[in-house]
Amino acid sequence: MNDNQKKAVIRFAAVFLLIAAGFVAVLVKIAITQTVERDDLMKIAARQKSKDYAIEPNRGNIYDCTGRLLAGSAPSYRIYMDTRVQALHENKGKLFNTYIDSVSTALSEFFADRTAQEYKRYLQQGYNTGNGRLRLYPKQLTYSEMKAVQQMPLFNKGKLKSGLIIESNYQRIKPFGSLASRSIGNIFGNNGKGISGLEMAYDEVLRGKEGEMGTHTVEGYTISQVNREAVDGMDIVTTLDANLQDIVESNLRSTLASLDADWGCCILMETHTGEVKAISNLGKHDDVYVEDKNYAVTKVEPGSTFKTYALMAALDDGKTSLDDTLSTNNGHWVYTDPKRPISDAHRYNHPITVKQALAASSNVALAKIVTHAYEKKAEKFVSKLDKMGVRDSIPFDIPGTNLPYIEVPKDGETLARMAFGYYVELPPVYSLMFYNAIANNGKMIRPFMVKEIQQNGETVKRFSTSTIASSVCKSSTLRDIRSCLEAVVWDNDYGTASISPWGQKKAQSDIVHIAGKTGTARILENGKYSSRYHRIAFCGYFPMEDPKYTCICVIHKPRNPYDAGMNCGGTVRRIAEKTMAYSGSVHVSNKYVSKDSLLLPPVKRGVQKEIRKAGDGTNIDIKRTDSQWIRVNENYEAEPLHVTSDIVPNVTGMGARDAVYAIEQTGMLVTIRGKGKVASQSIAPGTKAQKGGKVELELR
Repeated sequence: MNDNQKKAVIRFAAVFLLIAAGFVAVLVKIAITQTVERDDLMKIAARQKSKDYAIEPNRGNIYDCTGRLLAGSAPSYRIYMDTRVQALHENKGKLFNTYIDSVSTALSEFFADRTAQEYKRYLQQGYNTGNGRLRLYPKQLTYSEMKAVQQMPLFNKGKLKSGLIIESNYQRIKPFGSLASRSIGNIFGNNGKGISGLEMAYDEVLRGKEGEMGTHTVEGYTISQVNREAVDGMDIVTTLDANLQDIVESNLRSTLASLDADWGCCILMETHTGEVKAISNLGKHDDVYVEDKNYAVTKVEPGSTFKTYALMAALDDGKTSLDDTLSTNNGHWVYTDPKRPISDAHRYNHPITVKQALAASSNVALAKIVTHAYEKKAEKFVSKLDKMGVRDSIPFDIPGTNLPYIEVPKDGETLARMAFGYYVELPPVYSLMFYNAIANNGKMIRPFMVKEIQQNGETVKRFSTSTIASSVCKSSTLRDIRSCLEAVVWDNDYGTASISPWGQKKAQSDIVHIAGKTGTARILENGKYSSRYHRIAFCGYFPMEDPKYTCICVIHKPRNPYDAGMNCGGTVRRIAEKTMAYSGSVHVSNKYVSKDSLLLPPVKRGVQKEIRKAGDGTNIDIKRTDSQWIRVNENYEAEPLHVTSDIVPNVTGMGARDAVYAIEQTGMLVTIRGKGKVASQSIAPGTKAQKGGKVELELR
């Protein structure tokens, strides 16, 4: 072996020994870590924690067609103090001891729920025992309150030094209260999933997408890092108009109360667009009518409003004409079963025309027409209804909308009774769609409630009119049917919605001409039709010369004396008058002739004493209520407004003076822009008032 080879061997041996020594050192270190240092390292690891948290997005808002908020999320906050943070324990707790008196005093003065000494004992006990996460105030805070807490002694040094923890939460609020509440819908909890109405139908759009935040705690210090930003939910702009909704709801509620009915629904829709401008569903609970179920999309037997469908089918198939005459057998007719005679509410001992038969809502006449036309070929009758689009499924915006139930009758008796609305079931919104097609020159369009989806004020998606059927019947049939519906209201000899025997106008109006059809149906209970309880309805359109709106009113189980034309037709009449005046289509003089037939001027919200004084000066009788603050509905009934010293009141609709006075009762300051009534307020109603805070009011 020469010298070079010896040197190479020596170098190789040195490297090998060095590697071997390193390997042995690693093994020794592992052994020491797992044995000698294990306990100390586990203690360090216990103080170092990593965790991922979901960042909840802000849920989108729901607006009416004019931009007024119908449902939105208002932030609220919970505050805690973690007395375990290391900064509070350094230098024998110097920071904590220096500020405990001042922060206790600040909390006591701000919340006024404990004395300064009680706050001090509470914080000191948590600090000494290491309980850590202390709830500083039991209620949720507004944004301004939360910011005020952050400026208090000690807390103004930040969360790493003070231990202040702020948790945000969003509460779903409806500034207009019950207006269209059931259709707008609800969510589970405050940030949960939509469980009804538009909140459910558009939950994915409104909810947004969660973000993710990672936190890493080292020796009492918490370091947060956003891994993925949350994406806020988008906003929905509906077709609803809050003013028209108020008109519809207040008139429906008044009618229900006068009849002591179980429930009622009313829908107002634009004839040419299909936009639902108002929808109200009111059920009785403890003598109060509230939005409880979506009756407008629940199928029921339509009663005599279905006679229009039956007559349209027969006319379109050439089975009859308006000038044909027939006997109604003095309102009592046996078709095949003597035990099941067909009877009329209005009896005539002389022949009447087909047009007069529909105006008078004769069960006998319609049963005769339909059985004569489709006897032993009932499938053709149902097939004709299909061609008219009656059984088509429509994607309405409210989840759970029922489909129509119309089957081919198995016998003649069933067919005869289908002619006047039994053995068929339709949701009121489907009936509305059919009558709207009559008003819309035969074109059937889908009712819808959402106009736009927006993100940060920019339109993401726009919804427009959707056609279900280009024509439900021949043009000649359409003219005949419209003539019949006009006779229902304007034929004083036969029309069921014309004039009562005592001269009272039902659906007739001096302001706007209405056409439509009444309906009365016995209610099926325990397999039998009740002779005591009924469901009444009116569906029509206005003005009948050039229809702009279609409206349906359905009332279930009235207990006081009732008449479909007077009660449901009268409700639609009042809605029609006020809707046309609101839209500027009619001009009402300043001479108020009749509170029942003419639109009276709107009344601002405010102090009852001042409102009644103004009403007396214009000969308007405003019904009294036991409340200092009131709103006056469309029927001039006073409804209480709750104004408390610790909650921001809803001053929308008030005049400037009353609005300023109401808000200043809470200790907050007010700034005003514009003239007229309050259209919006910068702090949401129901928010906890912050003394010294500012509220901006926009008047229009």
